[in-house]
Amino acid sequence: MLFGLDGVEIGLIIVFLCLFGGIMTGFPVAFAIGGAGILSFGIIAALDSAGLLIHQAVDTSSEAYSALIAEGVARIDITTFRYPDLPRIAEPLFAGGWEQAMDRNLSFIVNRMNERVIAGASIETLLAVLMFVMMGITLERSRIANDLLTTMAKVFGPLPGGLAVSVVVVGAFLAASTGIVGATVVTMGLLSLPTMLRNNYSPELATGVIAASGTLGQIIPPSIVIVLLGTLAGDLYSAAQETRAVAAGCSDALTYLGQAAVVSVGTLFQAALLPGILLAVLYAAYAFGYAMYDPRHAPPVISERSGSEIITRNEALGWFLFVPALLIGGTIALTSLGVVGSQTIIVDSYSDAGQGAVLRTNVSEQCQASMIELHGQEKWDLAIEQQEAIAAQGGLEISHALSEDEIAEARTRKIAAAAPLGTGVTIIMLLLALTLTTARGVSPTADGRPIWIGLGGVVLGLLVDFLFIGPTTTPGQCVLLLAIPVTIALYGCGPAVKRLGKNDLIRVVFPPLVLIVAVLGSILGGITNPTPAAALGASGAIMLAAYRRLKDEGRTGKVIIGASFAIVIMILLGVNFDLRINREDVPFEDWVAFIMAQGAYHFAFFGILYSCWVLFRTGVLGPVVRETAKVTSMVFTILIGSQLLNLVVISFGGEHYIQGFLRSFDQEWKVFLIVMLVLFILGFVLDFLEIIYIVVPIVGPVIYGGTMDPKWVTIMIAVNLQTSFLTPPFGFALFYLRGVAPPEVTTTHIYRGVLPFVLIQVVGLLLLWFFPQVVTIVPSLMGG
Repeated sequence: MLFGLDGVEIGLIIVFLCLFGGIMTGFPVAFAIGGAGILSFGIIAALDSAGLLIHQAVDTSSEAYSALIAEGVARIDITTFRYPDLPRIAEPLFAGGWEQAMDRNLSFIVNRMNERVIAGASIETLLAVLMFVMMGITLERSRIANDLLTTMAKVFGPLPGGLAVSVVVVGAFLAASTGIVGATVVTMGLLSLPTMLRNNYSPELATGVIAASGTLGQIIPPSIVIVLLGTLAGDLYSAAQETRAVAAGCSDALTYLGQAAVVSVGTLFQAALLPGILLAVLYAAYAFGYAMYDPRHAPPVISERSGSEIITRNEALGWFLFVPALLIGGTIALTSLGVVGSQTIIVDSYSDAGQGAVLRTNVSEQCQASMIELHGQEKWDLAIEQQEAIAAQGGLEISHALSEDEIAEARTRKIAAAAPLGTGVTIIMLLLALTLTTARGVSPTADGRPIWIGLGGVVLGLLVDFLFIGPTTTPGQCVLLLAIPVTIALYGCGPAVKRLGKNDLIRVVFPPLVLIVAVLGSILGGITNPTPAAALGASGAIMLAAYRRLKDEGRTGKVIIGASFAIVIMILLGVNFDLRINREDVPFEDWVAFIMAQGAYHFAFFGILYSCWVLFRTGVLGPVVRETAKVTSMVFTILIGSQLLNLVVISFGGEHYIQGFLRSFDQEWKVFLIVMLVLFILGFVLDFLEIIYIVVPIVGPVIYGGTMDPKWVTIMIAVNLQTSFLTPPFGFALFYLRGVAPPEVTTTHIYRGVLPFVLIQVVGLLLLWFFPQVVTIVPSLMGG
């Protein structure tokens, strides 16, 4: 053996040196990764052909190996790490020669490119990356971030450390809209660092809070890191659990686990929500605490008074806190009491299938023992009882077509159980009421008659819904019955919206907030998957940026506002009417709704095209498209290059060697800690893209193949990568900030400034370690 090392170990070292050598040359990383794969394969093939690389493999024909198999030890666990005394045989790295290995690699790379880049199941999710990137770059280029920072500085500036807190808030906003760490750090550095320094903020606090807030894009949805990790985690978790089930003696993961081994990007977005908010709160708390401890280095900043009306404390508490809490709390209370709820009477033409046992019981003895060990004897006994009860009833009830009488009976039951107030009408009236009451709070001295008239329309609408609208009322009849109340409410909302537009905070924060809520709400609520939501975000960002440009030119943006309302109308029509006109009998009201939906669709499409024209005319669209193409091309090129590098590692057994080492530890938490430490160190010199595509596929079969929750594992990896972005001396966020910081801010200032935030990140990781419910509670509540 060369240098006393196993051939696989030398191969891994060669791959490591080629990869980091290529990166350190300054050659574009996307191409350096693929080049490192080709170069390392050539070197390893040459050494192996010369007989210098010898691998000491376990002798599978030995009696000791056969004895372990007879004892029930899984083949995947029999490695030289766990059983160092097993007989071994010396064999070359490439058993069939490097030519065969290269031919196999070429075949694999074509298959993997087809699966993961060109036409595989994950390509649709990867398309979300393109549109999320475009959404973030559009918002960045349209100076919306500048408006957000200026407005938040007015809100939080008078507080000690207020500018730092405003940076955290805006950083969270940008994270939820861009998901790109470099873009967020650079934007925040250019916008906020000079302002903070002018107001006598400590360079350490200013740079630390900017760098830390910029990395929130790693974790706060819609994060590109989560999208890319999710596409891998789903495949890795499914395959690893199948392998685990087979090793346990079961036929598949569904039998062994009692549930499907599935994790989606939407579920990961749900899981990342609270950890992202937790980190943002910790950052803001530190900034406020720092200002309280040393107010000289984080003084309050009194901004110039805006043109907004002065509001007393009681008015602010009443209209902005108590009234919204009363409206929202009352709606929730009525929903829990059954007053507000679904009024649908749609009945499926097929019956539901019978409920099976909690676990499959028709399994082998080995699988039964493994399932009892995993789930416990009590759950197994319950499954046996349920299966016996099903057998006594003649077997599991299968779904069957319902007769006309059964359908009528089911519809009658739904009519009887329907709530007096429909959920949709109640939510619309709630939103109108919140608009009216907030406008009253913004301008309490203005004429209140339109507001009270509008609120009267809201009350009238709820009364009409309660008295005249029932489960059997058609959508067209609902529209006619609610036409007068909604018109009255909208009469009050007209002046209300004008008053809201005069408030700086609402005018600046509300549009991007609505866009973020629309994107995240559609994903977290399970309405759609990330790709259509990303398309909505990209088109919304284009319209928002175009509206901002038109306002800067002193021109009207009514076309864009109308297109936004057209999108809302399309959604309402699609939810409430059956727009399938290819049915045999289409009611007149559905024809009207279809024609209106078509008109709304074409107007919305025209609004998007018009917005693109505005951005093109003002010189914004070109740079946005070029930057989007550049970032997206980099992502996909790194994906292709990393697949090539991974296949090189696989070809000489490096992947199985690393996995065998990790599986040699008995406790899962030790394995996971080792992986987290390696990822943390690699985060100093590798971007998250390289780590996700090169390292995670190698260690994934081990860390996703145990009992740990895959959502928790993935979020822990994302937060860990976020920590490595901040850690001196190689954290990427530090280099981004150094590139835009003024000369008086030294590298030492940046390093000292981020250290407390690195400690906060570690605290955040510890909180997630000891309280995994922070990650899992939102998916469990939403059924993810």
